[in-house]
Amino acid sequence: MMSGSWDGNNDPGSQSDDSLLFERLHIEPIYDAFVCPLTKQVMRDPVTSENGQTFEREAIEKWFKECKESGRKLVCPLTLRELKSAELNPSLALRNTIEEWTARNEAVQLDMARRSLNTAGPEKEALMALRYVQHICRRSRSNKHIVRSAGLIPMIVDMLKSSSRKVRCRALETLRIVVEGDDENKELLAEGDTVRTVVKFLSHELSKEREEAVSLLYELSTSETLCEKIGSVNGSILILVGMTSSKSEDVSTVEKADKTLENLEKYENNVRQMAENGRLQPLLTHLLEGPPETKLSMAGILGELVLDNDVKVFVARTVGASLIDIMKSGNMQSREAALKALNQISSCEPSAKVLLEAGILSPLVNDLFAVGPHLLPTRLKEISATILASVVNSGEDFDMIPLGPDDQTLVSEDIVHKLLHLISNTGPAIECKLLQVLVGLASSPTTVLSLVSAIKSSGATISLVQFIEAPQKDLRLASIKLLQNLSPHMGPELADALRGSVGQLSSLVKVISENIGITEEQAAAVGLLADLPERDLSLTRQLLDEGAFLMAISKVIAIRQGEIRGTRFVTPFLEGLMKIVARVTYVLADEPDAVALCRDQNLAALFIELLQTNGLDTVQMVSAIALENLSLESKNLTKLPEIPEPTFCASFFSCFSKPPDTSGLCRIHRGRCSLKETFCLYEGQAVLKLVALLDHTNVNVVEAALAALCTVIDDGVDIEQGVMVLCEAEGVKPILDVLLEKRTDNLRRRAVWAVERLLRTDDIAYEVSGDQNLSTALVDAFQHGDYRTRQIAERALKHVDKIPNFSGIFPNMG
Repeated sequence: MMSGSWDGNNDPGSQSDDSLLFERLHIEPIYDAFVCPLTKQVMRDPVTSENGQTFEREAIEKWFKECKESGRKLVCPLTLRELKSAELNPSLALRNTIEEWTARNEAVQLDMARRSLNTAGPEKEALMALRYVQHICRRSRSNKHIVRSAGLIPMIVDMLKSSSRKVRCRALETLRIVVEGDDENKELLAEGDTVRTVVKFLSHELSKEREEAVSLLYELSTSETLCEKIGSVNGSILILVGMTSSKSEDVSTVEKADKTLENLEKYENNVRQMAENGRLQPLLTHLLEGPPETKLSMAGILGELVLDNDVKVFVARTVGASLIDIMKSGNMQSREAALKALNQISSCEPSAKVLLEAGILSPLVNDLFAVGPHLLPTRLKEISATILASVVNSGEDFDMIPLGPDDQTLVSEDIVHKLLHLISNTGPAIECKLLQVLVGLASSPTTVLSLVSAIKSSGATISLVQFIEAPQKDLRLASIKLLQNLSPHMGPELADALRGSVGQLSSLVKVISENIGITEEQAAAVGLLADLPERDLSLTRQLLDEGAFLMAISKVIAIRQGEIRGTRFVTPFLEGLMKIVARVTYVLADEPDAVALCRDQNLAALFIELLQTNGLDTVQMVSAIALENLSLESKNLTKLPEIPEPTFCASFFSCFSKPPDTSGLCRIHRGRCSLKETFCLYEGQAVLKLVALLDHTNVNVVEAALAALCTVIDDGVDIEQGVMVLCEAEGVKPILDVLLEKRTDNLRRRAVWAVERLLRTDDIAYEVSGDQNLSTALVDAFQHGDYRTRQIAERALKHVDKIPNFSGIFPNMG
């Protein structure tokens, strides 16, 4: 039995053990004449020296070389007698005899190995049989043919199913040796599911099996016909790509996996799989260096991939210029593939900027405007428009990027007119993308004014407004976003269009009122209405008729109560709603229904509550502005006490007159006030909350709060009592501090006005008269303010005796 005749040591790394093993494994005896006296091994190429001694050619030639290099005489290594010549004669008869002896032994040994290659047999015998197959294949390439002819390859493959890890590892190693440099063995091994079985070993936990499996796959991949087979195994390329990026794998294993993938690049489908699994370089290389048909195929694959943003930037830098060249000069099929690829990689801001630098803008615009034989099919125009929208929304300054030789830009009047014409004469898909182009241009402060000018000159405002009623959600969203961006610059024109159109205003209100959370479309619609002119009475009345204010109020309350929870649009949505609600306070003097709405909904209380929404500066600012508007109307809504007609006696004798009842009257408005009915800030206890905003970091909030506070010391109210109310709320010092800080001209103008009113009270004037900083601030306003501010500052300086008051000396002047 083999177990008795083979060496038991199965250490795969021990060459000396292998030698002992195969010295013992001879069925026929070894004759002394077969053994080289130098190597003590059976000779393969026996030669005879001039003294008749026989050696292995390689061994005796090495001996002669050492003699020559050491300067020694040429001697026989056995007899040590000098030789006259290094000439060697082949011993052909002995060589043939040895080969016949070897063949007989190997035939028997192979048969023994075949019987030991059994998954049910002892592990030790299987390991020794596999080692023997390795030995004979390494000894002679022709033996690989013998192994194949003996039917051993399928048997070795079966050993991959062994329960022994050692046997599986050695079987993988043996298969690699068997197929090295032998295409026929590779083809045979690839039959059936063998390749799939080998691939499974790539995912094994034991690193030795993975190493052997990837080494075997590398050998198989050197055959072009097997590259397709390996790539067709589900998961093979994914696992190999993962191994190349693994930090836990052995370095040699990573290198083998990488080289295997390089071999697999010969097939386009493999390249596709690599790209899909994050190994893009082969695809990009084929796209840059391949023949036209390969470039077309690679561009097509690239257009179908889903890429991370970082990868898009890398791809844009690597092949962006090549894709643009194909788009400009290729046939229609190539242009389509290039456009789809460019569409894929342009959809993030950094990659879009890279494509801009590569010169994509002009050919894109030319494709959109092309006529005649160069006209693109509609499906490709849609892709071009999509790419243009991505590029325009990258944040670049498009007023500085030339289009063609005429120094035109994307916001030149002629180009914008062409875009508007296309929008009016294409299908919804292209219309949507071109509107997104305009959205991008309207979002940039460097291009929006040129865009607004071109839209006005084209007379396209009404056409753009009509898209608000589009049934396609994306088209409607793009239209609303565009109009929102335009509204700060052409509010009156948009208000006219919305008032004069049928249904557009209702559609906006309907979009906002939908109870589906808070969408981008709702936030944009709110933003559009919020930026329209606040004092447009006709538009406000139409919004009243549409129920827009009631709807907006209910949305604000729902957000405050947590019924509508935060999305990424909740802040702009709430800010826009507040602006919409606040616009009703601008028309109180002209619209009784607006007053009624404010009373019925107790809006003053809502605005006071929203003064304390810390972190939402716009909400605080809008609330303060609305309270200013409401408070200005308070003096017109206050019910003054009725003074009875004096009796006959009282008209002659004052002792008979009865003083009027002033109990319950407002200190500021001298009438009967309430927060809900007359919007009185004092009665609503809003003064303290407004004072608290005077040290806000946002100057706009401070200005709005100060403006609201000024209404309690305005003409038409009891200024002295208003000042006392501010004193009680500890508001005097914060107002003086606003003046001292000199943050903006508007704020200084408002602060000077308020300070002058405060200084009319002698106690306050006396207390601050020694404050040099205040005097300096008033002098600065007196010297550098506008005409009205200088007048007010002069009066304030007189209150603190910094300027002489000549009114007592010259009572009849002015």
